[in-house]
Amino acid sequence: MLIPIWQRLLGVLIYMLPWSDAIPFGKNLLAQVPEVLLSALLLPAMPIWIVQSAIPWGGLGSLVLFLVLFLAVVRNPNVPYFLRFNTLQALLLSIILSLLGLVFFEILQKPLEGTLIFNTLATTVLVAVFAIVIFALIECLRGREPDLPGISQAVRMQLY
Repeated sequence: MLIPIWQRLLGVLIYMLPWSDAIPFGKNLLAQVPEVLLSALLLPAMPIWIVQSAIPWGGLGSLVLFLVLFLAVVRNPNVPYFLRFNTLQALLLSIILSLLGLVFFEILQKPLEGTLIFNTLATTVLVAVFAIVIFALIECLRGREPDLPGISQAVRMQLY
């Protein structure tokens, strides 16, 4: 089945949510990147940050965005399956990153901040998410479902 171009582009856009959640993990790596490349890496995440910061009450912007995407897109049978699949997969990646963020920045940061192991683990998370997002973007542009082991199976179980 041929996926229309507008669905492909929206599928690409939705994967900016996990990318914007992964940026804080790479503050040490991104500090060493030239300005031009840094701008190119951060620019796609800007719309997500704008939407999240436009919602008042502190950090509730992420929660409101999550609920809107989950209830209006994933649980809406009128939305095409391709968009529902990619949205739920991006939301699951975002949840995983939020849990990793809690572990990193609430538990490990105080005792390990500045150490090689902490910086290496944080950078590994950023690079892994970057690879996943690039793979998902390419697959979306090709009109295929990005098959991420474990996550895609969970998404299919939720959507059927």
